[in-house]
Amino acid sequence: MTASIQAYERLTRDLTVGRYAPGSRLPGERDLAGQLGVSRATLRLALSRLESEGTLQRSAQRGWFVPTQVLSEPPSTLQSFTEMARARGLRPTARVMRQEVRPASLDEAAKLRIAPAAPVLEIDRLRGMDGTPVCFDVVVLPSVHVEAMKDADLTDRSLYDELRRLCGIEVHRSAYTLMAESADADLARLLGITAGAPVLVGDEVAYTADGTPVLIGHNKYRGDAYRFEADLFRRA
Repeated sequence: MTASIQAYERLTRDLTVGRYAPGSRLPGERDLAGQLGVSRATLRLALSRLESEGTLQRSAQRGWFVPTQVLSEPPSTLQSFTEMARARGLRPTARVMRQEVRPASLDEAAKLRIAPAAPVLEIDRLRGMDGTPVCFDVVVLPSVHVEAMKDADLTDRSLYDELRRLCGIEVHRSAYTLMAESADADLARLLGITAGAPVLVGDEVAYTADGTPVLIGHNKYRGDAYRFEADLFRRA
């Protein structure tokens, strides 16, 4: 067995058992070659093979990285963040950063069909999967419908599940828009990315089966961690 194959198999094993987490950077080539007992030229052969398989990513300025797990929304299917993560065998997490009642803005009131300045519950959470931050999520709900959620513990919980369990509200559909922008310094710090890195911004209004709007969502995903899919049809 050649040294490059041995290095490849050793790295593959380390990645499989989670020694290097998704989104993390590998040690520098000099240190990594020393750990594996091979030359840097031999190491690069192994790294290049892993890159061709999609197991590693290379940055000319920053070195070698383990790709972040990617969440994808199935075509025409409404899923919560928790459902998307679990469907891919990933552990969803949610850290609550704000959970308070405040007056609705004019835009929020119009979307939720409530009076201007009516009380709404805002919930800001940092969402992650397998310990890696993926999304900063802001949800606004009409306070009158979600009294039971004002003091609920939403850490590592599915909002859709808690709406159903605590409030008897079942989300049926979502009007969703998606656009790209650059992360500012605060968002970059939360998501563990560099300022100016691409993020995908999703805005939604979710409805019950009878057409009642029950929440507004504003989600900012790491650009390397989320993919949106859709079925598109031509008009007859």
